[in-house]
Amino acid sequence: MPAPKDTLTVDWRDDGVVLMIDQRRLPAEFCLLELRTAAEVAEGIRTMAVRGAPAIGVAAALGLAVAAGRLANEPAEAFWAGLTAARDLLAASRPTAVNLFWALERVMAVATAAREQGPAAVANAVLAEARRMIDEDIAVNRRLGALGAALLPDEGNILTHCNTGSLATVYYGTALGVIRSAVESGKRLHVWVDETRPRQQGLKLTAWECRELGIPATVIADGVAGSLMRAGRVDAVIVGADRIAANGDAANKIGTYSLAVLARAHDVPFYVAAPRSTIDASLAEGGLIPIEERAPEEVAHVGGIRLAPEGVDVYNPAFDVTPAEYVTALITEAGIAAPPTTAVLAELLDMLKVAG
Repeated sequence: MPAPKDTLTVDWRDDGVVLMIDQRRLPAEFCLLELRTAAEVAEGIRTMAVRGAPAIGVAAALGLAVAAGRLANEPAEAFWAGLTAARDLLAASRPTAVNLFWALERVMAVATAAREQGPAAVANAVLAEARRMIDEDIAVNRRLGALGAALLPDEGNILTHCNTGSLATVYYGTALGVIRSAVESGKRLHVWVDETRPRQQGLKLTAWECRELGIPATVIADGVAGSLMRAGRVDAVIVGADRIAANGDAANKIGTYSLAVLARAHDVPFYVAAPRSTIDASLAEGGLIPIEERAPEEVAHVGGIRLAPEGVDVYNPAFDVTPAEYVTALITEAGIAAPPTTAVLAELLDMLKVAG
């Protein structure tokens, strides 16, 4: 079974196929999906074959590249109608991760700029931009990891929630990438891996990645975190994010807010690690972030068997929002916001605009 470091989560093959690790089948089986249409890419995003905000964004860009390539020989009117339909289909796949919409807007802007050159040239421009985003994501995550590693102790126990490693990005990871970078620099860290109900991304994915990378890790049920903090067995909490409002409020996998409150109560640093593309400057605060609600079966069933009594209602939000006041620092590729405030995040975004 290939290790996470050997395979990109999403990639482009020269025959016009999007390659995607099917995370639904991990850790029991490693499988690469071969996706040939924008509809197949959208379905992979919707069904969480790929998940993690950065990976979703790049997957969406590659979905547009597939669509453009298939339409390249069509008349201009048919080309643009098809490309717009593909964009709309991909945009509807998941609502919370802002990277999805950021990527689609970025690629469509490139397509529009090349419009006068004809469909074939537009298709080439779209593909080049999507492939550029693959390389950028890897570079951003490495930079983010190196910056965040300095915040972690030389030795100790780090608690993380959901999955934020290579599988959540194109390669390397965000929050788990910070831990990875710290370990690669010689720090002696052990990771408490939240199971992350109901889809168990921590149990299935983060634990697998830690094993493949040789990082000591122990899986815990989500409800164990508080007792570990009270016992002094957590030195820091680090999580990712799917959307961050302009004031630093961060939406992440359900259960993150509870960890932030526990960390504050026990004087444990609480870090959020995410790329700039996760910051949604159009939203003033976290209450405006759309929260995806998923199927009740994810909670009511375990292993395909219904455990909840028939007729009992199930509420299954996929994310919650942690107020910025509970975040010790936000780690981005442009720098560390400690604490994250509207003014500090605006400065970080301006720095990235200048750098770009």
